[in-house]
Amino acid sequence: MNDKEQKRILAIDFGEKRIGIAVSDPLRMFAIPIVTLSNDKSFFRELRKLFERYSVEKILLGYPLKENNEKSSVAGKVEKFQKKLSVEFKDIPIEYVDERYSSQIAVQHIIAGVKSKKKRRDKSLIDKNAAAVILEDYLRTEN
Repeated sequence: MNDKEQKRILAIDFGEKRIGIAVSDPLRMFAIPIVTLSNDKSFFRELRKLFERYSVEKILLGYPLKENNEKSSVAGKVEKFQKKLSVEFKDIPIEYVDERYSSQIAVQHIIAGVKSKKKRRDKSLIDKNAAAVILEDYLRTEN
């Protein structure tokens, strides 16, 4: 089976300005932060290219909850975004995943792994790494 035939899971860290994207490796052992896309009219076109490139069979969408498990103020926007995703990618299941702490964990990963302070300030780095954290948590519970 070649890389293209092996299905992957794609994780999304939704943001009003930027949307972080990560994918699993073909064996679903690792989460790979791949890109942060602008949340604009080109988003779905760019996302479709990633779906073709990585042969995605499932979408994980970070869902923002508060400490007390109540929906955060952004949850409604994520739900609206999920509806658009389900229209664009009808045949691909979408699953909400608790994203609490994903950005904080992503920042810790970046501090540990990125030497340049200038690069660490790049907000898009946090977004795609937060998507990877969401995916890592999911893969850990699935394997």
